[in-house]
Amino acid sequence: MGRIGKRELKIPSGVNVSVAGGQVTVKGPKGQLVQSYVPKIEIAVKGDLVTTGCRSTNPKALALQGLYNSIILNMIKGVIEGYEKKLEMVGVGYRAAKEGRNMQIQIGYSHPVFVEAPAGIEFMIEGTNKISVKGIDKQLVGEVAAKIRRIRKVEPYKGKGIRYAGEKVRKKAGKAAKAASGA
Repeated sequence: MGRIGKRELKIPSGVNVSVAGGQVTVKGPKGQLVQSYVPKIEIAVKGDLVTTGCRSTNPKALALQGLYNSIILNMIKGVIEGYEKKLEMVGVGYRAAKEGRNMQIQIGYSHPVFVEAPAGIEFMIEGTNKISVKGIDKQLVGEVAAKIRRIRKVEPYKGKGIRYAGEKVRKKAGKAAKAASGA
C-alpha cells in the first residue's frame, strides 16, 4: 500500500474543512471548493488534521485513498494561494485580447476565436501574446489551459502555435534540410 493515502494533512489557519453527506468542503480566503468522494473512502477531520482511510482491501480502492488525499491537499492549497497556468502564443499576428471576463484570440484563422471563462476562472493577458489562466481549482485551471492550447497546437516545423510557458518544442527538419543533407 502506498504512503500518500496515509499522510495527515495539516489545515492552516483561516481554512475550514468539513465532511458531510459524501462531500468534502474546503473554505478559505480565496473561496470555497466542494468535492464528492466514493463511500469506500473515509475522510476524517480531527482538530487541524485531515486523514483519509479505506474501508476495503481492494487495490483500486486503496489507490483512491491516495487520490482523495492529494485532491484535498490541492483544495487546501487552492483556497489559500490559487493556481496559475501560463501560455505563450508564438507566430506572426497572433494576439489575445480580453473582453469582459472572456477572451478573444486571433491565431491565424479567418475568424477570431472566443474563449469563455467558466465560473472560478480568470484570464490575464500580458502584452498581446502571453495568457495566464488563474483560479482556485487546480483541475479546472489545467483543463481550461489545455483547451486554449488545443485551439492551435504547436506545429513541429516552425514552432508556431500556443504552448505552455517554458515548454520546449522539438522542431523537425523540413524538406529543404533533408534534401541538402542527402537523405
